[in-house]
Amino acid sequence: QVRLVESGGGLVQAGGSLGLSCAASTRTFDHYAMGWFRQAPGKEREFVAAISWSGGNTYYADSVKDRFSISRDNAQNTVYLQMGSLKPEDTAVYYCAADSQGRRRIGIRLSEYDYWGQGTQVTVSS
Repeated sequence: QVRLVESGGGLVQAGGSLGLSCAASTRTFDHYAMGWFRQAPGKEREFVAAISWSGGNTYYADSVKDRFSISRDNAQNTVYLQMGSLKPEDTAVYYCAADSQGRRRIGIRLSEYDYWGQGTQVTVSS
């Protein structure tokens, strides 16, 4: 069992930046690929970004490419999402997730992730 705890959400103006963190409670953090997803009101949860177990490979949704950056620190059991040039349409609850098959793949589908955090709210005002 892996417990994930997100932090860093809040209110920011359009064009601003915000950083999210996700701390994982596991001794084998480097076995997991990690992902960030988000869910806006009335919408389905969607993929935002993912990072391989080593941090050497990353993937982004087209909507956030070149604005968001995912990274991880395996020594600290933490994954990060740095968000820049934020837009009102980035407003959502952001979730981090862990994929136990992370040594074999980098998932971009919700179904590929086994563990989820409770989410943190990000609100971008216009």
